[in-house]
This record gives sequence, C-alpha cells and structure tokens, in this order.
Amino acid sequence: MGCRRRLGEVTVGPMTTQIPSAARELIGSQEGVLSLSQAHACGLTDKYVVSALRAGRWQRLYAGVYGVFSGPPPRPTQLWAAVLRVGPEAVLSHQSAAGLYGLLPAPAPAIHVMVSRGHRVAPIAGVVVHHSSRLDEARHPVLTPPRTRVEETVLDLASAAVSLDDALGWVLRACGSRRTTPERLAAAMALRSRVRWRTELSAALGLAAKGVHSLLEYRYVNRVERPHGLPGADRQDPAVRVGRRQYQDVTYREYGLVVELDGVSAHPAEERWRDVYRDNANHAVGQVTLRYGWADVTGRPCFVAAQVGDALAARGWAGAPRRCGRSCGLPGAGRGGT
Repeated sequence: MGCRRRLGEVTVGPMTTQIPSAARELIGSQEGVLSLSQAHACGLTDKYVVSALRAGRWQRLYAGVYGVFSGPPPRPTQLWAAVLRVGPEAVLSHQSAAGLYGLLPAPAPAIHVMVSRGHRVAPIAGVVVHHSSRLDEARHPVLTPPRTRVEETVLDLASAAVSLDDALGWVLRACGSRRTTPERLAAAMALRSRVRWRTELSAALGLAAKGVHSLLEYRYVNRVERPHGLPGADRQDPAVRVGRRQYQDVTYREYGLVVELDGVSAHPAEERWRDVYRDNANHAVGQVTLRYGWADVTGRPCFVAAQVGDALAARGWAGAPRRCGRSCGLPGAGRGGT
C-alpha cells in the first residue's frame, strides 16, 4: 500500500510512491503541486491523472494544475499552483512576494504573479497578473516558489501605491525590518527608467540610511525636527537598559533626551508596560523620554516641536525652535498647545 508522507503543510497519500521518482521530487519541492505538462514530462499519462482525480487522491487546483493530496490546500500550495497555472516563467510578485519576505502581517487575498511583457494570460480567478519587460532581472535567482527579488518587490509595491505615504511606507518598512538596505534599493531604483515618486523615495532612502525606519519617523524629521530648526538627532541609537539591548527612535544624546514614536495602532497592554520599563530605565541613567503618536506628529507638529524644544532648552540647548511658516502653530511667547 505504501506510506503517507508529509510535504510541507500537506499530506500526500500512499499512491504517490507509485509514480516516477522525477514526479515525486517535483511534488516534494512544489508543496504537493504538479502541473499536467510536468506530469507528462515525468511519464504519467492522462489516464493516470484522470484516475487519481476520480479516486480523490488528486484534486484540481486550476486548469492543468493539481494538488497531489486530499483536503484544503494551504497557502504555500496555493502560491505554487498559481505560478504553475500562469506559466513556466512566471514568478510571484507584489503583495504575494512581500508576504514571503515577511513584509505583510497577513497574506493578501489575491495572488499576484508576474510574467514577461507580451505574454498573454487568460483571466484566472483569484490571481492578478502583472507584466514586466525586465522579468529576468527582477527574478530572484534561487528562492522558491519563484518570486521577484525583495528590492524589486518593494519598488513594484511603491510604484503601485495609492498615495505617497503608502509608497514611503513600503520602502522604509523594508529597510527597517532589515529585509534589504537603502543602498540596495537605491541601486535597484537606478536600473529602472521610470519610478513613480523617484525624488521622494530617494530622499526617504537617504533618511533610512541614517536610521529612519518608519513613516512616522520620516514625518517627525520632515514635519517636526527640520522645519522648526531642532538639532539633529541620532536614529535607532542602541542602548543597554536593565541588561537588555534596545534601540531608541530619536536620541538627542548631548542633551539626554529621547523621543519615542509609537505607531498608528495602540500598543497592547504588555507593550505599554514594556515602554514604561524602558522609560524608567532611561530616567535612571539621566535621560528624559518624550512619547508621541501618529496624530501628534502629523496633526500637531508645531506643538510637538515646542515641547521638544522646551525639553532640549531645559537640558542645555542654547537654541530655540523657529516657525515653520506663516501658519505655524509654534507659540511665540511661552509654550502652549495649538
């Protein structure tokens, strides 16, 4: 009868041992998926495939693409099936490639696949097909399932973003998570004749190289720090507190001031307590911590600049914040909110 074998997240039935070794190797490397053309190349006949489907040992995932197992196909199997359905040169791209690189918190509903420009693909339910004139350069040379390189993935997503903020978010998130570097992204961007928001993305990469790792940190630099003449700070400054290494978002080291920038969503309780411990540890070594969220930095940047300026002045800064423009909300006499 043969034995059941585990391939990734799918269990392949006993009949798998009765097919040629070449087919078994493909099934194992493709998360339990085999295309009809691959089956033919390995010596399997249409009669065998039909028999396996009728017996429930195989299942049809797409036209000409089969799962060599029973039960629901897991996500890795779905990705392989989509690539094989689109064609032998196809690669995963955009959100699907980003998910494989850990740049998305959860898989996107649709599967995104890229092919060479001019390659026509009939509509496939649940699959978005993109065309590229430089697929060979964009393809990762070794990773499977086939996908675009992380730099190409990030730039594709930035170019397709609905807003500049979204585009900047992709670039900064990729650098901040250390999936790539500002230098590699800049090199990949230089190879493209057209890049949407090239100037803005290039500026963001310059800041990313200095430690700006999120859109919120980017906004702090460009809406709070620079327009109001605050002194330059260190970014992602490493520090050891209570025996643990941490990275501080913004550190005005000369003045013993730390600015932590909390993301759009609220922290869970354990994260809030971790922030308290970190702030207390900073205080114990003579550093003051100010915390701001998205609404503060984007909605009240002048007020934030005034508070940071006050804290810096109290700790020895000889300068003073300046107005960022005619409508600046920076208080002219004394400090107050806007």
